[in-house]
Amino acid sequence: MLFTGKPFQGQVALITGGGTGLGRAMALRLAELGADLAIVGRREAVLEATAEEIRARGARCLTRSLDIRDYAKVEAMTGSIVGETGRIDMLVNNAAGNFVCPSEKLTINGFNAIVNIVLHGTWHCTACVGRHMLERGGGRILSILATYAWTGAPMLMPSAVAKAGVLAMTRSLAVEWGPRGVRLNAIAPGAILTRGASENLKFNTEEAQAAIARANPLRRLGTEQELAELAAFLLSDEVGYINGECVTMDGGAWLGRGLLGRADGEA
Repeated sequence: MLFTGKPFQGQVALITGGGTGLGRAMALRLAELGADLAIVGRREAVLEATAEEIRARGARCLTRSLDIRDYAKVEAMTGSIVGETGRIDMLVNNAAGNFVCPSEKLTINGFNAIVNIVLHGTWHCTACVGRHMLERGGGRILSILATYAWTGAPMLMPSAVAKAGVLAMTRSLAVEWGPRGVRLNAIAPGAILTRGASENLKFNTEEAQAAIARANPLRRLGTEQELAELAAFLLSDEVGYINGECVTMDGGAWLGRGLLGRADGEA
């Protein structure tokens, strides 16, 4: 593993979609590295189950059940967490939604459901937590994207539109907030097997996973652990000169036009 010891000791990380999948993996890894956690999602039972795993690693963990599409609730949640912990040092925008649908059959409600979670929800969290970080004089924000943020994705158009917006937001704020101590970066994972993503995006069978692996230059899928380690790297002070960057972690699939990266966190 890249890190040893407790480099995040005394710091607090807020992760949206933190109860399952990639969010859970990142939360557990940051806890192992000394951070205290606040995890946010819509399902209380799932959040609490992950919180118990985090606490078993010796870290403090708060849970908040809410819909990040509601700005007022995100604002209240941020204030509540800061009130209990005194600080938020890291924000990971992982919550997302997605489904496969021909664009001509997509309803306005379907389009809005994805864009409101991925783009608006990410901005709500970034705005509320970002203001706290600016007041404190520093912080790190990491957003989970997908390679189709710059290639586009047939059948996944609303997600591609929203992810592209988050990429533009990340780069814009990296320049605007960087002088005030807040760094923003992103990760674009490829195919990583998580329950939510694999079911929503139709690769939850051995045959589908084998096909994805064959299309990848490395002939395999990624792992949650690899993503979690990369997230910890980008959030660490050891790479404090990385700002406004989106790191692709897909085995080279998008370069070879293999299956486009599909790895959304679960809200």
